[in-house]
Parts: sequence; structure tokens; C-alpha cells
Amino acid sequence: MLKEFREFVLRGNVVDLAVGVVIGAAFGTVIASFVSNILTPVISLPGGTNFKKLAIEKDGEPFIRYGQFINDVIAFLLIATAIFFFVVKPINALMARRRTEPDVTAVTKECPECASSIPARARRCAFCTSQVA
Repeated sequence: MLKEFREFVLRGNVVDLAVGVVIGAAFGTVIASFVSNILTPVISLPGGTNFKKLAIEKDGEPFIRYGQFINDVIAFLLIATAIFFFVVKPINALMARRRTEPDVTAVTKECPECASSIPARARRCAFCTSQVA
């Protein structure tokens, strides 16, 4: 039983998942720090607005703290923007440069009868079996 457990734990996908979770947590900390220490102060410079104190009160105590929710939504949008522009866009550009397979539109054409994508050299559509010029 111990041998089976060891094999399960040492399989590639379990180790990969563990590494991914650890790196993801560390990356989340970096992005959160970037947003709270760099982006948020830059955005708040013009007005210096902080919504944290906005709340609906009941008996003199904050009952619904919608101001903190507004702050959290703004932080989420800033984090998503930072990830998109500083991670996703550069990785997409890098992957486009490293791409080795040909563009699909260069090797396929559209069947005039059924509008399916078929190889450019095909004389008959594989989907509707019509003749293709």
C-alpha cells in the first residue's frame, strides 16, 4: 500500500500540480504587491479616493460595508489589467514568434456547399461529398 501511495505521489502530474500551486501562490503575492504598492497609489493620486468608509449604518454601526466591496472590485480590475498587460500579452507575443506550424488558412479552403473547412488541395468535400473546384 505504501508503494502504491509513493507511485501516486511521484507521478508527473501530481508533482506538476504541486509546483503549479506553489508558483501560482507566489505569483499572486507578486501581482497583489504590484497592484497595492504601485498601481493603486498612481490611480489614487488625482483624487485620493478611498471608499472603505462608505457603509449603510444600522443603530450607528456599519451594517453593509459597500465601500470595501467597491475597493475590492477596483483591486480585482487592477489585478486583472496588470496580469493581462504584463503577463498574457508578452507571453502571447513570445508564443507567436516561436510558432512553427503553418497558418491554417493557408492550407485550407471553405467548401462552397456546406461551408466546412477542407484541405486546400481537396477535390471533394469530406463532409458533404460535393465536388470542389
